[in-house]
Parts: sequence; structure tokens; C-alpha cells
Amino acid sequence: MIVVTGAAGFISSCLVSRLNQANFNDIVVVDNFSVAKKENNLKGKKVKEFVDRDTFFEWLDKNYEEVEFIFHLGARTDTTEFNKDVFDLLNLNYSKKVWNACCEYQIPLVYASSAATYGSGTLGYNDDESIIPLLKPLNPYGDSKNDFDIWALEQTAKPFFWAGLKFFNVYGPNEYHKGKMASVIFHAYNQIKEKGSMKLFRSHHPDFADGEQMRDFVYVKDVVDVCMFLMQHRKNSGIYNLGSGKARTFMALALNTFEAMGVEPNIEFMDTPENLRDNYQYFTEANMNKLRSIGYDKPFYTLEEGVKDYVQNYLMPAEYIN
Repeated sequence: MIVVTGAAGFISSCLVSRLNQANFNDIVVVDNFSVAKKENNLKGKKVKEFVDRDTFFEWLDKNYEEVEFIFHLGARTDTTEFNKDVFDLLNLNYSKKVWNACCEYQIPLVYASSAATYGSGTLGYNDDESIIPLLKPLNPYGDSKNDFDIWALEQTAKPFFWAGLKFFNVYGPNEYHKGKMASVIFHAYNQIKEKGSMKLFRSHHPDFADGEQMRDFVYVKDVVDVCMFLMQHRKNSGIYNLGSGKARTFMALALNTFEAMGVEPNIEFMDTPENLRDNYQYFTEANMNKLRSIGYDKPFYTLEEGVKDYVQNYLMPAEYIN
């Protein structure tokens, strides 16, 4: 059996699909299972068992001998949430329990970290584990992810294989439930569909023109392919960046969305909310050399390829097909 936590969410549900495509059907999905996410994101998936996240460790104590691998992708991901207790409970302490269980039962583990750990990027975006204790995230979400990375590296007891993945700006199908935390592509599509235009944040940094803020946008299909590779690789434990390796502008993202929809571009700018300005990242770009060095050689989707596939094959049809 393969366990996927946060399984009704965005990346995890896409991973369940990818596992099914590879004929892995004994999948145990763990989540709090809100009705909407379960009915939409897990609809049609081949799943062995649904386990509530609050009873997962009791379930694991009884079934660990059958568990081959754990993908721990469940987390609170709201970067605008500032209640540290929420992140301590769901991101830090729950992840520690998963780690300790994997150590006790010798189960290999892949877990979700985040590029939010890099903060403003003053130390760069290299997944060198020696700089992780020096990173200064810009919000409690990033702190929670970095705190766990630091804790994991400090442990003497480790799963025989483990990997933490610093996800950059992931986009793709099954993110509709994320609200304001969904990708800019998702929001752009809906704005264009409704109004024929879309809005981007105006730059408040002298080095960046409006719309020229840059992010490493990575398509979720690449993310789950890397997860599959690590499950099959099971060596070279450590913390890895997971982005496309190429920063692109929000303007390029917007123009590609218009093109994929067959609509003439109409872009307006609005001020970045004042409460976000001090914590706004103007540039992120994953250094992907570490993952490449252990044998992952599949090319990543370009922004053009990913946006076209997402918009035309998932957002524009009446129903998601994944």
C-alpha cells in the first residue's frame, strides 16, 4: 500500500492519478475530507481506503507492515494565515509524528517543504542543506516548513530513505478549492472568462516594472513525476528544490493564458495590498542541479506548454479530465 496525506487536495490528488496511471491502485488516502474536495478531486480514482487525518496514526500502528511508501503532502498552506498555533499543529508537529512513525516502521518518506522557506531570496535559491538554518521566511507558513526541515536534518533517527521537496509556484488541475491561494493562472482564467480582462499586481520595487515580477512556475504534472521518480529511486536522501528551474514573469503567464483561451490580451494593474508588500517575493528561481545530479533527467514543461495544457484540457472543458 502507498499512503498519500492531504490526498483530497491539489498536488496530492494529482499524485493519486499519476499512481493509478502507473497501476498503483492500493492507495490509502489521508485527509479531513471536506465533501467538495473528496467528490471532485478523488472522483474516479482507484483508492483502497479513506483514513481521517486524526485517526491516521492509529491506523498506521495496525497496518504498517503493508505500507510500502508514504507521501506526506498534507499541510496548511495559507500564506496569509498568521496564527502560528495552526501551523505548529498541522505542519510542524503532525509532520514530526509522520517522520517518527516512518523511522519506527522503516517506511520510506517523501514530504512537502516549500520555496516559501527562502524568504526574500537574499541567500539565493540553492537547496544546499547547510544554509537551511540561516533562511528567514517571510510568513508563519514558511517558518513552519523551514522549522520542520531544520528539525529533520537534526535527527539522528531517519527513515532509510527520505526526501523533502521545496515546491515552488505549482499550478494545474484540482486547485479550484484553494480560493485566494490558487495559482495566478487559475485566477487569470476565471477573470478573463468573466470579464475579458485580468488584473496583475503593480510593482512597488524600483528594479521591477509592472508585471515583470518573476516566479518559478512549475506544472503539477512535473511535480508528481518527480515524486514517482523518488519513490522508485529510494536513495540519495535529502532536501530538494522542485521548480521548473526557470523564472518567468507574471506578464508572460498572463499573455500565455489569453493565448490559450483565444482572447486578445487586456491586462490592468492594481496596487499590491499594503499588508502584503513587505513580504512580497519579486523573484524566485529553483536551482535544480541537485535533483538532476541524482538522475532525474526528464524535461520540465515550459510555461507555454503547461499553461496551454492546463487551460485547454482542464479549465475550458465542462469537467476536469485527469
